Amino acid sequence: MIFKDIYLDIKAVQERDPAARSALEVLLLYQGIHALIWHRFAHWFYKHHLFFIARLISQIARFFTLIEIHPGAQLGHGILIDHGCGVVIGETTVVGDNCTIYQGVTLGGVGTKKGKRHPTLGNNVTVGAGAKILGSFEVGDNCTIAANAVLLKPLEDNVTAVGVPARPVKKDGIPLPKEDKKTVTMDTYCRMEEKIRELQTEVKELRQLLNEKNKSD
Repeated sequence: MIFKDIYLDIKAVQERDPAARSALEVLLLYQGIHALIWHRFAHWFYKHHLFFIARLISQIARFFTLIEIHPGAQLGHGILIDHGCGVVIGETTVVGDNCTIYQGVTLGGVGTKKGKRHPTLGNNVTVGAGAKILGSFEVGDNCTIAANAVLLKPLEDNVTAVGVPARPVKKDGIPLPKEDKKTVTMDTYCRMEEKIRELQTEVKELRQLLNEKNKSD
């Protein structure tokens, strides 16, 4: 099973990376493939409760590839880690089949409690360079997270998300309606106006109290 997954990972690079010239080149020279190979063996030891050996393998892989994948992470097949430097994948992360992960990506957790604390990616998900997906939630199939986005909430299938924090901008390839900035601005203005009236009332009351005190003195 491990060797079948490695084969599918190599094929994924050949199909999705136009710079890849041959399977042999990918196997020998692509650090993303090297990281996945190391991880698949580390994960086998992890599943058999040989945690020290699993972590040792992952640390060796990190040293040589600059890609850190916790041995507990569950990775599907056909994964492409392109360039890869700075990629961090946490312990309870689940990555589906045929996903593409670019350099500087973090699939991280929030908080210090044990248990499921990292994201779950569906199939055919693309995570752009520098993007961060933080927390225990699901990202649907065929989603795209833009470069440098910070995703903190679940996504449905076939959604493109951008920004900090990331928000959906497309669904099934169709742009979503933009937020009505005029409505937001007017609502904010009304709240400010109400607050000003409250402050004016408080100032008037304080002046009255001060005047009464001065008269009594």
